[in-house]
Amino acid sequence: MGFTTGLLGGFTLTTTLIYTSLLIHNRNRLRQATLLRQQHLLLNNVVEPQPLLPPPTTREVRDAGLWARSKDRWNMELEANVKKVQAVDWEGAVGRVEEGASQLWQRAFKGGREGAERAAGREG
Repeated sequence: MGFTTGLLGGFTLTTTLIYTSLLIHNRNRLRQATLLRQQHLLLNNVVEPQPLLPPPTTREVRDAGLWARSKDRWNMELEANVKKVQAVDWEGAVGRVEEGASQLWQRAFKGGREGAERAAGREG
């Protein structure tokens, strides 16, 4: 191992150890501070209990902006469309579509048959 490699390796190792030890120390101190705060609150609540919170007040609705009104209108329209789709009698709708397609098919071939008969009658 050369001088430069040894120097850089030692620097890297030392820096990593210092960083790791400082990180662990910092996290331990934060954990201890959190535990001390919890214990302080518990002990103070035994001696002087915190007053009960007031009942929740009614929610005030402020004038919504353009964006909120647009979203509300979109949601109402979407909800109405979903209700319309849910209220459709799908079996009846499929039956009506099949009946219409059948009538269209019959008219197309009936007209074709009549035209073929007329054409055959003129030739014959």
